[in-house]
This record gives sequence, structure tokens and C-alpha cells, in this order.
Amino acid sequence: MAIFVTGGTGYIGSYIVAQLLARTEEPLYLLTRNASREKLWRGLQLQFSRDQFEEALPRLTMLKGDLTHEGLGLSRPDTERVVSDVTSVIHCAASLNRKSEKTCLNVNLRGTLSVVDLVRKIQERRELKRLSYVSTVAVAGKRHNETIMEDMAIDWGRSDYDPYARTKKFCEHMLRTLLPDTSVVTFRPSVVLGDSRRPETTQFDMVRAFAFLAQRSVLPLRSKHKLDIVPANYVGEAIAAVHLQAKPEFSIYHLSAGRQAATYKEIVTALAAARGHSAPWFWPWLQRPFGGLTRTVGRWFYGTAVGTAASRLAVFYPYLTYNTVFENTRIVSSFGHAPASFPTYCAPLLEWSLRNNFRYPYQDLPS
Repeated sequence: MAIFVTGGTGYIGSYIVAQLLARTEEPLYLLTRNASREKLWRGLQLQFSRDQFEEALPRLTMLKGDLTHEGLGLSRPDTERVVSDVTSVIHCAASLNRKSEKTCLNVNLRGTLSVVDLVRKIQERRELKRLSYVSTVAVAGKRHNETIMEDMAIDWGRSDYDPYARTKKFCEHMLRTLLPDTSVVTFRPSVVLGDSRRPETTQFDMVRAFAFLAQRSVLPLRSKHKLDIVPANYVGEAIAAVHLQAKPEFSIYHLSAGRQAATYKEIVTALAAARGHSAPWFWPWLQRPFGGLTRTVGRWFYGTAVGTAASRLAVFYPYLTYNTVFENTRIVSSFGHAPASFPTYCAPLLEWSLRNNFRYPYQDLPS
């Protein structure tokens, strides 16, 4: 019997795969657009040494496919193999494009519908133990100064921040509606940033935004506002652990810092102390004009380094200023411990990223 994973070579997916390999003896079927060892090694080398990767290979089966293609783009033999062998599914793959409605509709909505179709085919043969879906706390829509419980997050009368959040919300709704008799567990990570055990990362968009803010002497933020950040290793460990449970206690989990989320003052104090700099001043009255400025610069200097940096910051800025945290008592109870606080590992993450010019030093796999 096997576990079918979409997005297993992505950032969060690689952490999930590593934890599944550590926690179970079941083989893993990974849906990937490029079914080569080199692609798999590039996706997983943040988690494994070369020797560990070679040791794990016999348990990893790469199935060439694509979320945007009919039937997930799987060949007929591969589809039959999945239907015959798979007993649980983790759907992690998604487009995080926060600007393109078309891309998010095509990848997130159509891709999830194809996963639903595959689950139904499996269920024609046997009972599916579980479908775990990796969503996002952004399904809660536009919020300000709130603490959100899992079952109260989705409000259909509330506006969404971007196409990514909107399509993930509809995906959750589809899974509940189309698979009412299936054990579906939804995981909603908050802002996933870094690894609490080490400084290395392969995802730099949010790190770039923090690097920009960390180098300013004045911040257009409120010092007491909280930012709900969770490390990627906690997310991967929690998803794998709950997915493998015989009967999870809940159907929705926030993978977040919860009420212990750090304030901006705590974050910048940790960064300033590590770098030997003075902590910046907070000028919250600049918050709205700064947000407008980033959007304007992104449009005026489109295609340039300045325009790209401004556009990236504009995309994440709403999530930096909404002062909303997501209750995490469910996952803490089920998983056994809370995530590490961002101020305890933010400085090494930023220093490593700056030193490596926001690039991960990928190594080629020996032939």
C-alpha cells in the first residue's frame, strides 16, 4: 500500500515527504511534472544528504503528471497503479501566484477537481484511509485585529486578499461537498517562513520582504501588532503526523503560531541585536501611504529590480499589516508541542539569505 502526494518536490511538500519517510514504511507515489532523479534531488536536497537521498529512492516512485491536465496528466498504467496501490492521499500542490486569477483557477481549482476524481476511482476499489489537503489561513479573507478559530475562518460574505486565497477557499468547499463520506483533513498554514532548526531555505519571497524592512531605520508598522509566522519544519512534521493518525480528532487544523505569535517589536529587536544595529523606529501613520507607494513603484518600474522588489512587497504587505492570528490549540494538542517562535530563528535565516544573495546553493546529483 502507498501514499500519493502532490507537490512533494515543492517547498512545504519536501518537508512532508521527509517526515513521511521517517514516520512510516509505506512507499510514496509523487506526482511531478518532471519525473527525473535530478528533479527529485533538487526538490528534496534541503532535507537530505546525497547518501540519505539514495537510501530513500527505493521508496519513492515518481509519476509524471500535471495538475492542469485531465486526469492529472497520468498515463493509463500510472493511473491504474495509483488506484490499485494507494490508501491515502496528501494534496499539497498549488499555485501561489497571488496576482493571476487564471493561473490559480487552472491549477488550484481544476487540479483539486482532478484529485477528487482520482479519490473516487480509488474508493471504487477500497476505502480511502484519508485525504489531507494543504490549504492556507488566507481563506479567512480580509481581517483586522482578530484571533480566528478554525471553524469560524470562512465567511462567504467577506472579501479575499487575492486569487490564491479565493481559490483555496473554494477548494476547501469542493472537498467537503464532493467527498462527504471521505475522511478529509484540511491543514491551514499561516505565513511559512524558514526552518527553526537551521538557517537554510529555498524560498525567499517573504525573506526578501523582511530583508527590506530590516534595513530600514523607520518602519510603517505598529510595534504591538502580531505577525503569525510558523517554521516550515513544524508544518511538515505536523501534517505527516496527523495524516498518519488512525483517527484525527479534528477535520481542520491551523498550523500557526496562534496567540503566541510574535509582535513586530519582538521580531525587529531580535534582528537588531543579532546584527549589532539599533532597532528601527515605528511610524504607523505611514502604513497606508507606504502600501500605496509600493503598488505605484511596482507599476512605474515594472520589469526593473526596483519594480520587482516593490511588487513583491506590495503582494505581501496586506498580510504584514492585518494584525490577525490564527488559533492553534488543536494542532498543539494533536501534535504535542507548539512551533518555535520566529524571533528565535529569524536572525540566522536573514543573515544566511543575505550572504547567499537569496539563492539556495543547489548541488548536482552525481551521474
